[in-house]
Amino acid sequence: MIKRIISDDLLSALTYFPVVGIVGPRQVGKTTLAKELLSNLNKESVYLDLENPKDFAKLNDPVLFFSRNTNKCVVLDEIQRQPQLFPILRSMIDENRIASRFIILGSASPDLIRDSSESLAGRIAYQELAPFNLLEVQGKNDIYHHWIAGGFPNAFLAPSEFIRKKWLSNFIQTYIERDLPLLGLDINRNTIRRLWTMIAHIHGNILNMSSISRSLEVSSTTLKRYLSFLENAFLIRQLYPYSSNVKKRLVKSPKIYIRDSGILHHLLSISNFDSLESNPIIGASWEGFAIEQIAQRVESDIQCFYYRTHEGAECDLVLVKSGKPIAGIEIKYTSTPKPQKGMLQSFSDLGTEFNYIVTPSTDDFLLTNQIRACSLTTFLEKYISFHSSAIL
Repeated sequence: MIKRIISDDLLSALTYFPVVGIVGPRQVGKTTLAKELLSNLNKESVYLDLENPKDFAKLNDPVLFFSRNTNKCVVLDEIQRQPQLFPILRSMIDENRIASRFIILGSASPDLIRDSSESLAGRIAYQELAPFNLLEVQGKNDIYHHWIAGGFPNAFLAPSEFIRKKWLSNFIQTYIERDLPLLGLDINRNTIRRLWTMIAHIHGNILNMSSISRSLEVSSTTLKRYLSFLENAFLIRQLYPYSSNVKKRLVKSPKIYIRDSGILHHLLSISNFDSLESNPIIGASWEGFAIEQIAQRVESDIQCFYYRTHEGAECDLVLVKSGKPIAGIEIKYTSTPKPQKGMLQSFSDLGTEFNYIVTPSTDDFLLTNQIRACSLTTFLEKYISFHSSAIL
């Protein structure tokens, strides 16, 4: 059992909120985590998988079922399958508002689960469970295995490369053929696969909507809706440019990433580190992997952006708090990090006091008075908490 970092936050939320929601992609470990939380609750519980016909049948009369289990913590797994339950949950909570009445698990963001936010506003605490973070799997394997395999438990812990490839293939196929259509993505299966594969090939690049829409033969408006859907299904990340109060000609389109590096590599037919090292995607792959690890660990009041001007100033990741850039992060796959002109200009434009070059394994040291080189692990362990707790 690998302890998930968000466990303590969830246990704390369960002492106050009537409903705690754990959302994240399928097979990321939501059910396992929920059962672990139940073992730490001083309360009886009942678990229902809404994809299991036997469990679903118990909710033929949900009001009666919930009333009979008022003093138990009821876990509702795959809640996105039954969004009509949200108004009933709200009604039951308002009749008897006590902590930890329900834990709901969903394979989509609250925005994709119809009416969830509105129905349970003020009654629910949502928490995203992402694939394994680097800090969660230290000692289980090295950073290169995590980078290649990705963070989904069944891929990361697979006993062989063959099993990992088989699992990732089945995962992608199941999402395309069943999960995304069930969530409401009404496009042809082949189009979903083509789009997902296209995104893998432009991973880490600035999004060119018109080019992709022409390739898919859909309008830019339709493509934008598809991308928003995939983002809310936790499959891709769109990183938007930082532009506030900077008097420069800026790039305005988002950069796009496949969130899990294991899925990225599988879509690109990269199965091991040798094949990754010989592939031109390696720099963008490392960038996306590092951004995902950092984005998982920043506090909710910190936003992530990138910065790029038409004159060549660029910063891979900008941490912004209360509208102010607090740290600039350049992500490099190198063993000899060096400040470069575009990087230095971006740090100057942003006015960030703290700046970093993050690599897979560099020692922790100052390159200049305001630029520190360190490994991704060191940044996650030492510096991310510092910036998260900084008072502006």
